[in-house]
Amino acid sequence: MQPSQADPKGDTKMNLNPQQSSSNNILSTILRHDAKVTSYKIALLRAINDVVLSFPSLLQSQPAVLVPLRVLAEFWIAYYGPFVAGATPIWQGPRSQRRTGMTNDMAFRPVLTRLREIWEQEIGGVSLPADGYVLMNEMRIPRKRALLSAELQEAYERATRVISKTIEMQPIRYAGPGEWTVFDKPLRYQRAVAGVPLPGTQEREQCLRIAAEIWALFCDLFLWIEALCIHEWSLFTENVEQRGTESQDRGDIYRLLTSRPDNRRPLTWERNQIDILLMEGHEFVCLWTQKRIGVQTSYDMDHLVPVSIYPINEMWNLVPTDGYFNQHRKRDRLPTLKRLETARPILVQTYATYITAQPIAAALFEDARLRFSGLEPQATTFASELALATVAFMQRLAESRNIARF
Repeated sequence: MQPSQADPKGDTKMNLNPQQSSSNNILSTILRHDAKVTSYKIALLRAINDVVLSFPSLLQSQPAVLVPLRVLAEFWIAYYGPFVAGATPIWQGPRSQRRTGMTNDMAFRPVLTRLREIWEQEIGGVSLPADGYVLMNEMRIPRKRALLSAELQEAYERATRVISKTIEMQPIRYAGPGEWTVFDKPLRYQRAVAGVPLPGTQEREQCLRIAAEIWALFCDLFLWIEALCIHEWSLFTENVEQRGTESQDRGDIYRLLTSRPDNRRPLTWERNQIDILLMEGHEFVCLWTQKRIGVQTSYDMDHLVPVSIYPINEMWNLVPTDGYFNQHRKRDRLPTLKRLETARPILVQTYATYITAQPIAAALFEDARLRFSGLEPQATTFASELALATVAFMQRLAESRNIARF
């Protein structure tokens, strides 16, 4: 497939080098022509794609990026969550009758089904199709995770372990022709391994090594890869025999795979911390309207990156802003580059104010380490460096997803 085909007008907008062109053909082959018994290969490429979008500032001069299988498994929890509803499962591969009963289409279906059941008990209702993204975000942040039940945490850990093993033994191994031809066998992360690890990677974690040219290709073709993954996954599932249930329409699968989360998790702790700062005499300035926010001012806790785009409740992504503008103008859009540059000095001051209070400072440092590389909390330039990284992240998201801007 030639790069120009990704452009609806037929204009070539990317010049891929020979290595990238070869990788492009490999990815196209995996998605469209590789034999697929399950949707695993599609899910693997989509997860890598989402990891690239989540950590766009990595790589630099490194030869590869090291991605823990755990992180890929967490995205699989979000993708496959809608398919494991107990009463109305949506099968993702063939099943066969054995003396012990019907086999599972997915090795991890039992543990993921149980995780969904416990999550629904936790929230007191039926989970929404995109709740897996919400859960993934809650489990990623230690202070959020601590508020969840031990049963839910154990179920989540069990699901990630089983899914990680599935990813290692199936799609990574058999992607492309033969075995281990596109991706190397996962290895345990050690500091001596050539490559940059994702923020938060633990020593000895099993990691997928993604070569620089493949990482760069995902960066360049994010929208194309995401769209093709969802399209091929919808077609694949439509053709899977749904024993005991009605056949699935590709449109229904598409809606499940593209569902976006809502802001159903409270920000009580974060808002309380801002209120304390205001009562202590600190002021904030709205990034978008430049209105001052004091102790007598009503405000919204604004997700810089809207929840509908990416459910990030990390502290760097939450700032007090003018409520009317947030609800009626910004909503689910991202700012233009010009507005981002105007807002950046205000964002620096916001982060600097956060750092003056120990609880919110600890949360900010912890969350920033999980998202961005190379930031030192002790540095006097931390607030400005974090603001720069945040603005770059938002700009990359806007460009990659072609999101409406204000």
